[in-house]
Amino acid sequence: MVKTSVVCCLKLLLLLALGGLTMHVPDADVLAPLGLGALRLDGHLSYHDAASVARDFGNRCSMLPSAVLHPGSVSDVAAAVRRVFQLSERSPLTVAARGHGHSLLGQSQTAGGIVVKMESLGGSGGGGTKMRVVHAGHGDSRAAAPYVDAPGGELWINVLHETLKHGLAPRSWTDYLHLTVGGTLSNAGVSGQAFRHGPQISNVNQLEIVTGRGDIVTCSPEENSDLFYGALGGLGQFGIITRARIALEPAPKMVRWIRVLYSDFASFTEDQEALISAEKTFDYIEGFVTINRTGILNNWRTSFKPQDPVQASHFQSDGRVLYCLEMTKNFNDDEADIMEQEVGVLLSRLRYIQSTLFHTDVTYLEFLDRVHSSEVKLRAQGLWEVPHPWLNLLIPRSAIHKFASEVFGKILKDSNNGPILLYPVNRSKWDNRTSVVIPDEEIFYLVGFLSSAPSLSGHGSVQHAVNLNNKIVGFCDEAGLGMKQYLAPYTTQQQWKAHFGGARWETFERRKHMYDPLAILAPGQRIFPKGSLPMSL
Repeated sequence: MVKTSVVCCLKLLLLLALGGLTMHVPDADVLAPLGLGALRLDGHLSYHDAASVARDFGNRCSMLPSAVLHPGSVSDVAAAVRRVFQLSERSPLTVAARGHGHSLLGQSQTAGGIVVKMESLGGSGGGGTKMRVVHAGHGDSRAAAPYVDAPGGELWINVLHETLKHGLAPRSWTDYLHLTVGGTLSNAGVSGQAFRHGPQISNVNQLEIVTGRGDIVTCSPEENSDLFYGALGGLGQFGIITRARIALEPAPKMVRWIRVLYSDFASFTEDQEALISAEKTFDYIEGFVTINRTGILNNWRTSFKPQDPVQASHFQSDGRVLYCLEMTKNFNDDEADIMEQEVGVLLSRLRYIQSTLFHTDVTYLEFLDRVHSSEVKLRAQGLWEVPHPWLNLLIPRSAIHKFASEVFGKILKDSNNGPILLYPVNRSKWDNRTSVVIPDEEIFYLVGFLSSAPSLSGHGSVQHAVNLNNKIVGFCDEAGLGMKQYLAPYTTQQQWKAHFGGARWETFERRKHMYDPLAILAPGQRIFPKGSLPMSL
């Protein structure tokens, strides 16, 4: 059996060597001698659908796995990982957990390994793992605050639907909810609520994780805390998140959704910083940068109404760099008058262009799922499944003006092919014990260049967007801005070491040795190639 397994491993390695980025898929006969075919599973392994998981939202990288695991239970995930671990250095197999496939550069893929379709464990995937909402004062331990136990493969939109049935909702979100719980918690999960509640990883009470040894471990700040904090923002390096206990709060019925424009960057950022530092403020705050966009306010009219229609009709945005501040105030039907007063007071302190005040009232669900409507439109136009060479940066407050002057005034002054996010968050709301890397200053900005590349050449091409991204990153490095990348696309361990820095890298590497000593998990992150770690089982 050992000899046969080695031969099969060599076959796999040969396939990888010959295949380049897009690789031939071995059939079940090749994997059977490795013991995977003999695994007793509640779900199943498949081979015919490998191509469907060899792509992601980024659409810039394709790595074919050898097999796809459709788990019927958490035990299935553990059994598959444990089997690969038992094969030790004899096997080239690795394991990649795939949520909704929203990674940008193959992070949820594996060349010749096993992809675990985590959505199979969600309520809609038939895996049998259901969500459980617990109210304060209830549950086995009489919870002090409400929470939901959600499968790692569950979509956040489904978590929202389920918790709203109980009048509750998670406190912190991402802008796009059709992502899995385990996927966003492996990175951070950031949106306009982060200034108040921190990222999603700051709102987790407990995790269930399958480690790189195939062990199923429950962890929390009180139990197995090293693994708990390591997995949060840990890029899938220490385990696969199969369940998360997420803090909840009472959910509002309605949202006042407001947009205004600024022409002065200093006023735009100072107002944002004042809002996120105030005790009484909006519930969601994000900023956007628009460059050479025409008819901005006309586009808003499809969903928003202007405070002053006459003034708004005279506003011209052509050929200008403008800054949009987007805010919301939550309320229930019987609180509408109070909400109006509070919003009026908050807006009176801001220095936006008065003619650009637009607002609308929508349900809480409609606001949180707002990006999905854009997705539906883009899919209909054939513009969703195109390359997305995104760049996400975290910029210290002290450097944001220098950054904006160079990037928006020079590098991007004539060209950008997608939304640009720019808004501040408070470092004190991020837990330094997690694996995520952020700037050292108390206030830092998330800046996201969310480019689409529908063309093969010219301004709409991948190469054009990547060139601009490289210029932006190059400027940050040369100017010593203290920038950190979020959803970083690094391809070498040396780059990752520089990203984490000395002490944080040592902690990250120690945790890898502890929980995934063979570097089986999440090879698409390109941090620890299999076989790169000294053996210490």
